[in-house]
Amino acid sequence: METVCHVTLPRDTEILVSPVKLKFLYLLFPRELTSSSQRPREDSWLKSLFVRKVDPRKDAHSNLLAKRETSSLYKIQFHNVKPECLEAYNKICQEVLPKIHEDKHYPCTLVGTWNTWYGEQDQAVHLWRYEGGYPALTEVMNKLRENQEFLHFRKARSNMLLSRKNQLLLEFSFWNEPVPRPGPNIYELRSYQLRPGTMIEWGNYWARAIRFRQDGDEAVGGFFSQIGQLYMVHHLWAYKDLQTREDIRNAAWHKHGWEELVYYTVPLIQEMESRIMIPQKTSPLQ
Repeated sequence: METVCHVTLPRDTEILVSPVKLKFLYLLFPRELTSSSQRPREDSWLKSLFVRKVDPRKDAHSNLLAKRETSSLYKIQFHNVKPECLEAYNKICQEVLPKIHEDKHYPCTLVGTWNTWYGEQDQAVHLWRYEGGYPALTEVMNKLRENQEFLHFRKARSNMLLSRKNQLLLEFSFWNEPVPRPGPNIYELRSYQLRPGTMIEWGNYWARAIRFRQDGDEAVGGFFSQIGQLYMVHHLWAYKDLQTREDIRNAAWHKHGWEELVYYTVPLIQEMESRIMIPQKTSPLQ
C-alpha cells in the first residue's frame, strides 16, 4: 500500500505529501507542525494532520496503461557481441531473422533490429511483437525448437556473444504503434528505471507529455516491462541525424507545459540510459 499524508498548511492551504516530504515540512514549519502543551489539542495544527491508506487498485497497472484494443506482447533483446564477431553476427541475423518475420506460421513480427552506435558498444538490439500475447510467444518458441535452421543459427550465435538479456514488454496506450518506416534514420532508445510503485504516475504524466513530441513524427513507440527487469520504461525515437535530434529536443522546451511535466517525472526515475542506434539492413524500421 502507498502511504500519503494530507496536510493543511497555514492559511488553509491543503496539500497531499509523502512521509519523506513530510519530514521537510517539519523542518520548514516546526512550530506549526509540532504539538504544543501550551494550547489545547483542538487548536493545534496537528488536528488537520492525518495519515490514510490509498485504496488498493482494482486492476493491474498493465491493464490500466496498455492498449486494450490489442493483445500484442513485445520482446526486446540486448546482445553484447564479441568485438571481433560483430560483422559475422550481423550477417547471420540478417539471413535468419527476416525469415521468421516473413513466415506466416509464426505469429510474430520483427519490429526493428539495430546496432548501438553511442552507448554500450558492440551491442545488438532486437525488438519483436507477438500478436496474441503470451500464447503467441509460447507458440513461436515451440515452433523454433523444431526449426533446424534456427537451432543452427542459435548455436553459431552463442559463440559470438559475451552476454545477453531480454525483457517482455507491453505498449503504452497513448504511444504510436511502431510501424515500418523508410530511412535513413538514427534511433534513440531511452530507457528509464522507475522507482517501484510509480508506473501509473509516469503513465499519467506522459499521456500528456507525448503531444509535445509528435510534431516531427519522431515518436516510434513506448513500452513498459512485464518480465525481466521490472519498472523499466523504454521510449523509442527516430531522427534524421544527431543535429535534428538536438533541434527537436530543444524545441520542446519552448512549448508551454513541457517543463512542468519534466519537473514532475524526473523524481520518479532511479536510473536512465540513452542509446543511439543504427538499423541493420533488414530492419523494418530504417
